[in-house]
Amino acid sequence: MTRLDRRLLFTTGAAAALLAATGVSAHASPKRGGRLVAALSGADRSDTWAQPQGIFMQAARGAVYETLTEIAADGTLRGDIASGWATQDGGLTWEFETHSNVIFHDGLALGMDDVAAVFARHADLNVLTAQTIGDRTLQITLTAPNPSLPYLLADPKFAVLPADQSRQDAGIGTGLYSVQKFQAGRHFIGTRVSVHRKDGTAGWFDTVELVSIPSDTVRAEALRDTLIDVADIVALDEYSDPLDFQLLPSDHAPQQVARKTIGVPAAVGAAWPLDDLRMTQRWWMA
Repeated sequence: MTRLDRRLLFTTGAAAALLAATGVSAHASPKRGGRLVAALSGADRSDTWAQPQGIFMQAARGAVYETLTEIAADGTLRGDIASGWATQDGGLTWEFETHSNVIFHDGLALGMDDVAAVFARHADLNVLTAQTIGDRTLQITLTAPNPSLPYLLADPKFAVLPADQSRQDAGIGTGLYSVQKFQAGRHFIGTRVSVHRKDGTAGWFDTVELVSIPSDTVRAEALRDTLIDVADIVALDEYSDPLDFQLLPSDHAPQQVARKTIGVPAAVGAAWPLDDLRMTQRWWMA
């Protein structure tokens, strides 16, 4: 048997196989551009921006809104809107400081009233009082100590919406994509904002489009026929070529299927589907 030359290996298809075996993507560098189209279940004609139900609306909110904190795909807790947080009494009182350049899609800067509204909307956060300290810090006191509060606030349901109801109804957020078109229970198109504090680190698509397809079978067929890029299905249909697709977050526990024309990070979050509902932020056109 002839010795496999290392240079030859990395100039042939064997390179891709080796990279796949070691968990390294052959398309590991994100790049800007393109349009992501996903077919999702769970949409309803009564959907609103403030009250998400199924995965369709949750994914749309993941494009439009942000949370105070974020759990990275590897499980690391990091700030999203919050630049830092602290407690000095075991989790009874917390202070959250926000980034200085958080801007809503209508051009208004994030205010502490918008952040306080998150805690007012969700009784399950058990907030007793909320007090503003300066322009960028909110101090909250809980009814009982909760050392895990920063992790809890990474849940997409605790997205930061405008405090004003009319702006909530319009789907105005601080996320990477602003609402271009929204038909409740049917269709969403988001356009990448021109300037965002996450430029160069997230938000690689120019446009993201979500369509409602209730049937698992029809979503699988649309994926096979290259009409869409991603679907929340756990298996391909029998006529699809597995070599064209990737089961995410893993082959053993799929939550969604994407075409291989979509680039994904080495680790894909699994706490919630669609890369912790951040697929529109974290994925790119390969």
